[in-house]
Amino acid sequence: MVKPLVLLPVVVFAGLLLAFNKGMWSGDDSLPSPLIGRIAPAVVVTEMVPLPVPSDADIMAPGVKLVNFWASWCAPCRAEHPMLTTLADEGIPIYGINFKDEPQNAEKFLNEMGDPYRKIGADTGRMAVDWGVVAVPETFVIDGKGVVLYRAWGPITEDVLVREIRPALAKAAAAK
Repeated sequence: MVKPLVLLPVVVFAGLLLAFNKGMWSGDDSLPSPLIGRIAPAVVVTEMVPLPVPSDADIMAPGVKLVNFWASWCAPCRAEHPMLTTLADEGIPIYGINFKDEPQNAEKFLNEMGDPYRKIGADTGRMAVDWGVVAVPETFVIDGKGVVLYRAWGPITEDVLVREIRPALAKAAAAK
């Protein structure tokens, strides 16, 4: 006769396997943010001469805006860049936060890819920590009161733009 305690590790392992499988295939690949619904944290950046630097006043200003954390060494940042350019061309202010990058590399990236940012600053990691950034690229949709409405983790693709960013922009525009 098999003792019940002998089967306990097998049952626990099978339960964990089922839970992991359900989590992996749930279809929700979003990364929650405690900032959603709260005032955006402070803007703590250094200047990237000669570009204008974003400030807390920019984040709190009326109107919808994006804050985009990026780096020249980040391949997904390169992939999402055309979507940011599209949004900037539509008049959406985008504030760029260049994350742990060499200034000359960031400048080369912007010269090569184009500059969709209204203002840009360099972050050594402090601002990213305050904003809960896990890895670049990450983009935040901010309403006209400085409230974070959405966090896009990873590159903004055409699908993410249509399914996630545009609805968040509409919600931000409606929150007057």
